[in-house]
Amino acid sequence: MVERRKRGGTGKVEPVGEDENNLHKLDSQMGMFGVVLMLFCGTVSSYMFTYLPDALTTAHLKSYPGAFIAERAWDNLQVLNDYGPKPTGSEANEKLAADYLKRQIELIQASKHRNQELLAEHQVVSGGYPISFMGNPLTSLYRNVQNLVVKLVGENATSPALMLNCHFDTVASSPGASDDGASCCVMLEIMRVLSREPKRNQHSVIFLFNGAEETPLQAAHGFITQHPWASEVGAFLNLESAGSGGKEVLFQSGPQHPWMIDVYARAIRHPFAHAAAEEIFQSGLIPSDTDFRIFRDFGNIPGMDFAHMVEGYRYHTKFDNIDYLSLPVLQRTGDNILALTREMINSEELANSKNEENAKGFKVFYDFMGLLFVCYSSDVAVTINSLVSILAILLPYCGLSRSVRRVGEAAIVKETIYGFVATVLGTIVGLLTCLFIGRQLDSMGRAMSWFSTPYLVLGLYCCPALLAHAFAQIAVNKFFADKKSVLNLSQVVQSRFIGVNLFWVLLVVPLTFAGIHSAYIFMIVLLFSLMSSLVSVLLGYQNTVRRWLAVHVAFQLVTMLWATQYYHMFMKLFIPISGRIGGAKNPEYLIGSIAALCMLLVSSYIVPLIALLKKASELTARLTVFILIAILLACFTQVGFPYRDDSANAPTVQRHYVTNVIRIFHDENGNYRSSDSGFLFREMDRNSHRMIRGVASPQTIVPMRSMSTCESEIFCAVPFYSMWHQIRFDNFWLPGPGPDLLTMNNLLYEGREKLTANRTRLYFTFEGSIQSSLIIGPKPGVKLASWSLLDEVTPPTEFNGQKAHFVLITHGLPSAEPWEITMDFEHDNPDYDGLFADVALVTTFWETGPNHTTQFNELIQKFPPWAHVIPSVAAMTVFVF
Repeated sequence: MVERRKRGGTGKVEPVGEDENNLHKLDSQMGMFGVVLMLFCGTVSSYMFTYLPDALTTAHLKSYPGAFIAERAWDNLQVLNDYGPKPTGSEANEKLAADYLKRQIELIQASKHRNQELLAEHQVVSGGYPISFMGNPLTSLYRNVQNLVVKLVGENATSPALMLNCHFDTVASSPGASDDGASCCVMLEIMRVLSREPKRNQHSVIFLFNGAEETPLQAAHGFITQHPWASEVGAFLNLESAGSGGKEVLFQSGPQHPWMIDVYARAIRHPFAHAAAEEIFQSGLIPSDTDFRIFRDFGNIPGMDFAHMVEGYRYHTKFDNIDYLSLPVLQRTGDNILALTREMINSEELANSKNEENAKGFKVFYDFMGLLFVCYSSDVAVTINSLVSILAILLPYCGLSRSVRRVGEAAIVKETIYGFVATVLGTIVGLLTCLFIGRQLDSMGRAMSWFSTPYLVLGLYCCPALLAHAFAQIAVNKFFADKKSVLNLSQVVQSRFIGVNLFWVLLVVPLTFAGIHSAYIFMIVLLFSLMSSLVSVLLGYQNTVRRWLAVHVAFQLVTMLWATQYYHMFMKLFIPISGRIGGAKNPEYLIGSIAALCMLLVSSYIVPLIALLKKASELTARLTVFILIAILLACFTQVGFPYRDDSANAPTVQRHYVTNVIRIFHDENGNYRSSDSGFLFREMDRNSHRMIRGVASPQTIVPMRSMSTCESEIFCAVPFYSMWHQIRFDNFWLPGPGPDLLTMNNLLYEGREKLTANRTRLYFTFEGSIQSSLIIGPKPGVKLASWSLLDEVTPPTEFNGQKAHFVLITHGLPSAEPWEITMDFEHDNPDYDGLFADVALVTTFWETGPNHTTQFNELIQKFPPWAHVIPSVAAMTVFVF
């Protein structure tokens, strides 16, 4: 190829020999240098992603008198952790944990400064509300759940208060050190620090320790709808966990109330907040919810939602214990939440939080590796994104046009189009390649080979995506090369980068005007390309041989740091989540798509430089070797086995929910009709089915929707206790011996009353204080018009072609009093004298290991050590009324 250059100031171009520093003579090894730069930036961003500050101990009290002391919070956490699993209704939750927290609150009251006023209340509350999870409506009822509420009174006791919330209950089988014991201990230490200060803060702080979040979200509802202090709350901070340690991320704020992000920006010492995380969470991709929803929907209160997200493998397992946490985790969270609390309770923004004007607007916010936090309004985001998009096209085009004059403008446009086509082609081929690889791995039975070894994703998906982009550039170079072009090689490549800019512009602009705040991720990539072009134009580097390239690579280093932080964030979030999304979805598609997107972010401005290499084949050959090595490791070695036990102190377990069930069926006269028993298995990930089959062998498991009871019983007589979890997973039935039941809830039919010609009321008495659920399926032509449970009837949910009303009933402290329930049914025929509804009562027992039958224990023992089994016992009684 012949390079051309201008002679003097005439604007003419002349050929230059290849020996005169032609960029085409870049050594082929430079291709791998680009890959090394990506890996280097990924390593740096990984370090910054996991970096935590040193923890303070009681020895630092004199040096840091008003600081958060992680050691004291750690001591509290050790006690809560040692109580073991604390599901709502258990003695560990209702007595041990609640009593310990009350004692700690009393100690803090005793040690507070004399100028401070610290009030404490113990709320035992019952109530209910309609809600929908994952599109499944239900009625959530709770009886005698506990809240421990403390108020540190401010100078202005009548102004809005800030509330901090955590929950001390856990799921069954998990000590809940991270979810959410650590948050409660952080709150205790913040209360301890603030109460010992001599000067009161401007506004009050309310600390809510709630005892029923996993049930889900019930104690928070009890506080916000029934506690007298609820009306004082002007904003809240919700402390949660979806992992086991690491940094706490701000993943929800508002809604609206942009002033909260401004306060966060002023206060936080170690920022980790992304509007993209907010949009991902609210999209439903993450199968979780928090008390944030209750305070927002039932209290109309703005807030911030924080959660630890790394090591999600341990979330809701026995490995969520203190052995897998560290003091620096508490220190970082405590530093941030204490600073944010102090700033907020002394701010004018909180005083005006209930002003409607302050509620308007949204913020776009993000941080850069914890070093820099940026926030601006959504209106400003439109301006910034639009301006960057326009300049990213005009500036480099005008700069190149000036260097080649009019004779080269058409060539610039043409090469811009080629750059755009190559980027689009590489993106499409890269994504399709990753999806194809994911399909093949799944069909070979090697799904989730990266689950315990995330580095395999680099070879299985990142390298193929990068290779696809490289081949796209090579193809464009081969088929559209113009040997008669007036542009030299460096100008051709710079023109191609304008095409890459165009690709991002066509993504940023529609997302921006669609109100998608996550457009900032792509805007920043575009911004650094614009800055590179600006420097080159100002310094006149467009016609240089090496200088423009040095400027470009320097800015791309920052781009790669920016992009790789999202790679780590998404992978650390979604790889563990793939172990609890059920078996119906192929997780390879999810991880492959994320890898393809991240490689596009990382490499879109690096891969076009392949045109400068002597031989691109060396780069593509080495990438191919990396891919083959990763496939071999994933498919033919132990490295690709998805799960690990805790022998190396890094458990990545397969989850299994197994329920020993007895089902009792009654006829329309209330007489015993039949009964059966067995075991119900829940398929939690793509590989669960094989494990369940192996455990059940030599017997055969039956898919939930293929059970014989599906033909005659409501909801197949599956003992659902949480529709939002169980209905979206495949469950399997294995006939077997039933459990030994000491007691169970009862639903007693007391009679009926005809209220009108078309309306009949049925009377029931509910007895018992064990976690349970009701499934009420009206007969054809009959409608459940009202009931005594709530003011309105919650819409029915659908399963297996049937519609029924699902009622979740949670019990905290036991109650000996029976519960009177009425249900009013409407029917079109005034002479109707038939049946009104199928009603199923499900009683679920957690943490009853000593009472498990020998057969149930033997079944559990058949699971390997890398499987985490959550056993339960259920009794289902089905009636027809």
